[in-house]
Amino acid sequence: MRRFFVSIVFFLALTGAFAGPQTATASGAGELRIGMTQFPSTLNPLIDAMMAKSYVLAMTRRPVTVYDQNWELVCLLCTELPTIENGKAWPEVIPGEGQGIAVTYTLLPGLTWGDGTPVTSDDVLFTWEVGRHPKSGAGNFEAFRRILSIDVKDERTFTLHVDRITFDYNNVSGLQLLPAHIERPIFEADPAEYRNRTAFDTDPTNPGLYFGPYRVTEVESGAHVVLEPNPTWIGQEPAFDRITVRTIENSAALEANLLSGAIDMIAGEGAGFSIDQALAFEKRHGDRFQVIFKPSLTYEHIDLNLDNPILSDIRVRQALIHGIDREAISAQLFEDRQPVAHAMVNPLDWVHDPDVPTYAYDPDKAATLLDEAGWSEIKQGIRHNAAGESLSLEFGTTAGNRSRELVQQVLQSQWREIGVEVKIKNQPARVFFGETVTKREFGGMAMFAWMSMPEHVPRTTLHSEEIPTAERNWSGQNYTGFRNEEADRLIDAIELETDRAKRKLLWQRLQHLYVAELPVIPLYWRANAYVMPKWLKGLRPTGHMHPSPLWIEEWRREEG
Repeated sequence: MRRFFVSIVFFLALTGAFAGPQTATASGAGELRIGMTQFPSTLNPLIDAMMAKSYVLAMTRRPVTVYDQNWELVCLLCTELPTIENGKAWPEVIPGEGQGIAVTYTLLPGLTWGDGTPVTSDDVLFTWEVGRHPKSGAGNFEAFRRILSIDVKDERTFTLHVDRITFDYNNVSGLQLLPAHIERPIFEADPAEYRNRTAFDTDPTNPGLYFGPYRVTEVESGAHVVLEPNPTWIGQEPAFDRITVRTIENSAALEANLLSGAIDMIAGEGAGFSIDQALAFEKRHGDRFQVIFKPSLTYEHIDLNLDNPILSDIRVRQALIHGIDREAISAQLFEDRQPVAHAMVNPLDWVHDPDVPTYAYDPDKAATLLDEAGWSEIKQGIRHNAAGESLSLEFGTTAGNRSRELVQQVLQSQWREIGVEVKIKNQPARVFFGETVTKREFGGMAMFAWMSMPEHVPRTTLHSEEIPTAERNWSGQNYTGFRNEEADRLIDAIELETDRAKRKLLWQRLQHLYVAELPVIPLYWRANAYVMPKWLKGLRPTGHMHPSPLWIEEWRREEG
């Protein structure tokens, strides 16, 4: 899948995994071979927000805070989650900025990069410098910009001075530490070229890039990533001697490799089996494998390029959504396991508004809207305007994803029935996400998914300041080019509102505005399918953007 929402604040989680320094040499469970349909466009944790990358990096590093499997914010790299109540965070007046907040974190003792260099507050400071630089290409620029300064207390303790108090002020899940001793010279040489020269891509097997249970020891671009135990890891000893993550972009070939024994399992975070393929697989091979279906906050949708003159007309956007039968797609393709999405907030989330307006399948209404928009002349089944231009749109997604390609064909057929010509242009995930979507090079429509955290504020995807441009080195994830002053104000207000009841009212208005403006076409809420050997134990799906391999040390082999 594509890019999940990168938190505009930051992330991490683990309960009871750190019992003091010890050597992680693996406990002899052999090799675990994982298949997925995507290859990371980069291994740099700050650049691009691709699930395939997050999945691999989760085994090699940890964020400072994270939402765990119970959707609770917890520490993974810090000794204690700072709060106003425990005195680790406190409001402060910032000259020229108004009311802000100071938040103090202390890193776990003994953390060490794979080359033996300690993980320190200097790495935090450097990561902040990269993240807030407008030309670094970091995807979460706004979150870093909000940190006005960092006071380094000692090698493990630091205080963030943030320009505002948000309801999730202590969530720093986007603070994905970079090794200053390796990356600083590269960044300082030319910040604008950093995203192209980072050691995570030019020297990905450098042990100094990783401090998690595993480190990357081999990379074959587009094919596989090999991970082996990191001897400097201070946490629970990982079970497997070697983990190989293989990329097999065609999902039918992915299944064939699983059945032949070439791989042991398929990643369940949206980069493996689609729900329809998993359902069919379970019926045929449920006796050999365990299949788990986890409802999630993963939001399948179609980004619309609002700079396209056709799509800039709200009547065309409304016609497109009225022209597709999403209920039938959910029922017939996914056995209702993936319910229709009507806005960007999942019904599982407490801020969801059940009264948000919906768009029903209504091809007659779609036709009326297109007539009103000037696309009234039909030639050979395709609508044209008075200037003779055809109503034709380019439609792309990740090539080889059988489920997406099937949905795409259904949508293409249904839009054809209302006179809209759709030209399919699919690409491998690393190109689609690494270039086409990131640089807003899709001419019309791009279908992919966002993963988010509970109550995840959609700043990076909806705020007008987050539209990627060359000047920003393509940071930001507002790929549609959505510009709406009220949406900007609501997003700003939601972040600052600490009263839950008042915040929910703001969320309700944002959902209604989203549905009215339709910067995207919502499709459905995905259920992630985890297909695993029966001997694999300890994997616990989260249902949100923080992937299960963040607890890879709990995975183990139990035969019989």
